[in-house]
Amino acid sequence: MPAKMTPFGTGLAAALVTVLTLALGGCSMQTTAPGTARADAASDAKGSFGPVDCRKAKCIALTFDAGPAEDTPRLLDVLKEKEVPATFFLLGRNHVLKHPETVRRIAAEGHEVANHTWSHEILTERKPAEIRAELEKTQLAIERITGRKPRLMRPPQGRTDETVSGICKELGLSQVLWSATAKDYSTNDSALIRKRILDQAGKDGVILLHDIYKGTVPAVPGIIDTLKERGYTFVTVPQLMAPAEPEPGTVYRP
Repeated sequence: MPAKMTPFGTGLAAALVTVLTLALGGCSMQTTAPGTARADAASDAKGSFGPVDCRKAKCIALTFDAGPAEDTPRLLDVLKEKEVPATFFLLGRNHVLKHPETVRRIAAEGHEVANHTWSHEILTERKPAEIRAELEKTQLAIERITGRKPRLMRPPQGRTDETVSGICKELGLSQVLWSATAKDYSTNDSALIRKRILDQAGKDGVILLHDIYKGTVPAVPGIIDTLKERGYTFVTVPQLMAPAEPEPGTVYRP
């Protein structure tokens, strides 16, 4: 995805692929796998596993970035029909503010509502006060709609550093990266999006999709059905790491 939200179409696809590859492949920060957090908490007999014990189930988390948008209600219909919880990393400007009823529905239907910044600025290129504003404004906007502040955030393009992590810790936010991406910003081919995710899916994985692109939502039913056939159970990101609780400032990466 681009650093700013205006050129969403097709113009920077090749550059974006490189950026995301570098962001995930070259991250030098210390990260914690959700499965590791779960195992550590389970060994201490702390907390609750909730409705799914991912020690025993073959769990995977479905996440959506940069919405809500026009296709999000249709996506929610699919998730409701197939009884699949998801985690939504929402943008503030032009998304949360434009679609408050959809944000309210996401929360009401049991999905995890999370923060994807206010305007999709690359946080590692911003001053601390700007980073804080990008996160705080979205926190407050979501709280006004749902009654709760998010506990998770996803940095745009997966780019983070110690400054970002420190501010996240102060704001009570954990960072969540991913293990499978369809790069759906670069194609509207739903069959290709589905194939890319199915090729990368693994136990305790985190799938990254975007409900703002036309090819993505039509790909979701096939992704869900095939992964269920393969024995996967869909959970939210916090459920994936239960009984551990998301730790503010920690970067989680499968």
